[in-house]
Amino acid sequence: MNSLQIAQQVIKTEAEQIANLLNLLDEHFEQAVNAVLHSKGKVIISGMGKSGIIGKKICATLASTGTPSFYLHPAEAYHGDLGMIEPQDIVLLISNSGETDEVLKLIPFLKEQGNITLSMSGNDKSTLAKNTHHHLSIAVKEEACPLQLAPTCSTTATLVMGDALAVALMQMRQFKDEHFARFHPGGSLGRRLLMTVKDVMQTQNLPQCSQQTKVHDVVHGITQGKCGLVVVLQNKEILGVVTDGDIRRAMEMQESTFFSLTAADLMSTQPKAIRQTARLTEVSEIMEQHKINSVLVVDDQQVFVGVVQMYDLGI
Repeated sequence: MNSLQIAQQVIKTEAEQIANLLNLLDEHFEQAVNAVLHSKGKVIISGMGKSGIIGKKICATLASTGTPSFYLHPAEAYHGDLGMIEPQDIVLLISNSGETDEVLKLIPFLKEQGNITLSMSGNDKSTLAKNTHHHLSIAVKEEACPLQLAPTCSTTATLVMGDALAVALMQMRQFKDEHFARFHPGGSLGRRLLMTVKDVMQTQNLPQCSQQTKVHDVVHGITQGKCGLVVVLQNKEILGVVTDGDIRRAMEMQESTFFSLTAADLMSTQPKAIRQTARLTEVSEIMEQHKINSVLVVDDQQVFVGVVQMYDLGI
C-alpha cells in the first residue's frame, strides 16, 4: 500500500472502533454524569503515559465547559500530591489495560478518603474496573497500528468517551455560549460575548457632514474618515449616511449633475445604529443580517458617538 492508502485504512479502522463505543454505553455512564453533577468538588483525572496525555485534554475540555477539573500525575500523586484531592472530589482514573500499577496504587487512598471514583479502561473485568464506582468501557477490538502496539484506536476511544462525558455534563448544566466565553476571554468568542461596542468603536475624527454639504466635500470626508461613509447630522441627530457605494451609484446614474449634488441627495436614511453598551455579538448579528460592514454608534440619548466596523470586532 502507498501512504495514502495507509492513511485511509487508519482512519477507517479508528472510525469503526469509535462507532463501536455506542454499543458499550450503559447505565454507568448516566451514573457517572449524575455523580459529577451532584458533586460539590472538582473532577480530578489521572493516568500514565498516553492515557495521561488524553486525560489532560479531557480535563481541559471539562474545565472549559463548566466542570472544574485538573490533571494529577499518578506517580507524583503517590509521592506527595495526594493532598490535592479533597473528599468531595470525584476522581477519574484512566488505564487502557486497567492494570497500570501507578494508577491502581491510588485506589486504597481514595477508598479510605471516601472519594467517588470513575474509571475508563478497555477491560470491564480489570482490577481498575472492579475497584471504582462507575466504569466506562473504552474497549477496542484492534489498534490502527499494524503491530498492535502503539495506542491509536484506544487513545482515540478514550478521548471520545471523555468528550461524551464533558458534553453530557455541559448540556445537563445548561451551559451556554456566554458561560464558555468567561473561560475564554482571550478568544474570538470571548471577545464578542464579553466586550461591548464602546470597547472597540472608533471615536476620533468621525466622518460627518450636514445635508447641505457638496458632493466634493462628502467624497473628501469619506476619504479622510477611512470608514467608507460619512454621517449626515443635524444638531447631533443622525439623518442618514452617505457611503462610498452611494457615491458610485450616483456617479453612474446622475453623471451630468453629479457635482451639483449635496449630501441630502446622496444619503441613505435610517441607517443602522446601535448603543455603545451593546455586546459585540449584537453588532455582529446586525452586520450579518443586513450585509453591511459598518454600524453607527449612539449613546443613551441617541447622540452619535462613534462608528464600529467589521474589522473592529476581531472576528
